[in-house]
Amino acid sequence: MLEMANVVSNSPNVSVETQSRYTEDWVPIKNIMNGMIQLDNGQYVSGIKVSPKNIFILDNGERENILFNLQNFYNMIDYEFWLVVADRPVDINLYLSQLQLLYQRCTDGAIRKLIIQDINKANAFMGAEYNVVDTEYFILFKEKKLEIVQKRIHNLIAGLANASINSTQVSNSDLRMILDNFLNGGMTTTFGTVRVA
Repeated sequence: MLEMANVVSNSPNVSVETQSRYTEDWVPIKNIMNGMIQLDNGQYVSGIKVSPKNIFILDNGERENILFNLQNFYNMIDYEFWLVVADRPVDINLYLSQLQLLYQRCTDGAIRKLIIQDINKANAFMGAEYNVVDTEYFILFKEKKLEIVQKRIHNLIAGLANASINSTQVSNSDLRMILDNFLNGGMTTTFGTVRVA
């Protein structure tokens, strides 16, 4: 992760030197397991991943009902929580390959024209000016007792279900992606260590 330079205080009475050179040594994370981040102090960070829902395509009554139930949902949360929005990089090469196979199999000229337009659009998204990402939404919290973690996750999922919104417990992959977004500015690293000059 990030290489840290040695830090020495300018104060005459205090001389603090940071021995660590890597992010893993100063981020208080002990482990990521079972959809939870275990911190060095014994607390767990966990939560839910919320499936997005476009309420603006619904009729007014249904939209008002969802908003009312969301208000009740947020009012039931009586502990500190974080709303996190994170972008996960998406590889559209598989989608592009499927379009190309479909184009080769299709004999109708009008449909082939539509498919080639989609292929061109996908190729444009693959260009340098676009980052193809999937925006994901999370509600995270911190707790020391595992039984309370599970109870809160269950209550969050049930509360959102009352508002007709689907959610699931975060996975280890979700948590690693969120950490990667925060520690590396959203840039996925596949080569190991990011060095800061």
